[in-house]
Amino acid sequence: MRIDKLLSHTGFGSRKDVKILLKSKAVEVNGETVRDPKFHVDEKTDEVAVSGEPVVYRDFIYLMMNKPQGVISATEDRFDQTVIDLLTEDEQRFEPFPVGRLDKDTEGLLLITNDGKLAHELLSPKKHVDKTYYARIDRPVTEEDIQAFKQGVTLDDGYETKPAQLCILNSAEESEIELTITEGKFHQVKRMFESVNKRVVFLKRLSMGTLELDETLELGEYRELTEDELTKLKQRK
Repeated sequence: MRIDKLLSHTGFGSRKDVKILLKSKAVEVNGETVRDPKFHVDEKTDEVAVSGEPVVYRDFIYLMMNKPQGVISATEDRFDQTVIDLLTEDEQRFEPFPVGRLDKDTEGLLLITNDGKLAHELLSPKKHVDKTYYARIDRPVTEEDIQAFKQGVTLDDGYETKPAQLCILNSAEESEIELTITEGKFHQVKRMFESVNKRVVFLKRLSMGTLELDETLELGEYRELTEDELTKLKQRK
């Protein structure tokens, strides 16, 4: 890897900033001063230091975000703010992306990473990764709905969903529920309730696989995954 790319990825500014840093003779590789931005280093074995301080390189970042409404799950958009726009420039340099999508008006857990292998493991239909949502529904949810979801319902395009676990938290005029699904079809939760003539008025994702939303995160806030969270997520079979 080029030294300018390594330093840029580890928070030392843009490629232009790094060139200035290199010219100042502040960068050393294995004890030798390096000034050429094209100089190649082995990020796993070479010892890189800036002004005497060791540089620790990492390939991936793993962020848990409490996605707010009004922000879209994409890396870029011409009209709307994206979840990537909420990150710092240092984090954006890793070129991360959201793992799966939450609708623009949906809140809650969103994993953001640049680890394509992990993203594939979590999103692959063959893996059947559980995703649990909290929702408010415009009408009372019934035992019949629970049984229908357990069997799988037919969406508006004729698709038959896999069995889902529906739990009624409060069956008042506006019901509160939790729903666990193993798929990720477009607007799936909303369309499942539409299939039983009900409408989702609020939707929030609570978990994805072993990863649960940190409820201390305010809307729009995010943090790095803990080692324990990441280990469990990667070990999931």
